[in-house]
Amino acid sequence: MGRASKREDIAEAALQQFRERGFNATGINDITQAAGVPKGSFYNHFSSKEESALEALGRYAGTLRFDMLAEPGRPPLERLRAHFEHLGRESLGSRFVRGCLVGNLGAEMADHSEEIRSAVRLGFDHWASHIRRVLVEAQEAGDLDGALDTAAAAQFILSAWEGTLIATRAEKSGAPVEAFFRIVFDVVLR
Repeated sequence: MGRASKREDIAEAALQQFRERGFNATGINDITQAAGVPKGSFYNHFSSKEESALEALGRYAGTLRFDMLAEPGRPPLERLRAHFEHLGRESLGSRFVRGCLVGNLGAEMADHSEEIRSAVRLGFDHWASHIRRVLVEAQEAGDLDGALDTAAAAQFILSAWEGTLIATRAEKSGAPVEAFFRIVFDVVLR
């Protein structure tokens, strides 16, 4: 089987480097060394580190498992919980090092790069729309209070999750994840 393209290697290395180190702490040398390619290869495929970060955001979205939110045959709130359980396992598995690339780049770059800020905003909007659809389904099934503002609740849940990931990194503990599930699923969506 042939070797993946250098662009693919660079894009995957950029995703991993940005997740582990952040945007500012990652240099192009870090990316090319992780990809096992010469530095010049980076510029054959990306015009800037910012462009590779935008590519990384798109790739990262594929790891968020939005498909779990639309899985047929499962109750809506069970699907929502499974989605966040998957993400929680990923956070615990990384030993609280990585967090969410969307949130990390948003916090680090929103004031410095309009392109990254816009991509982060669109990413959060997309994610919140998936959550909102699940909440609407739960209302229609009678599993959730019909008076709940699903758009605001979806935004709140997503914001709570991002804060949870920051807290897990600061504490190096799974306690914030446990608190997220207890408050969101046993109180807010009760």
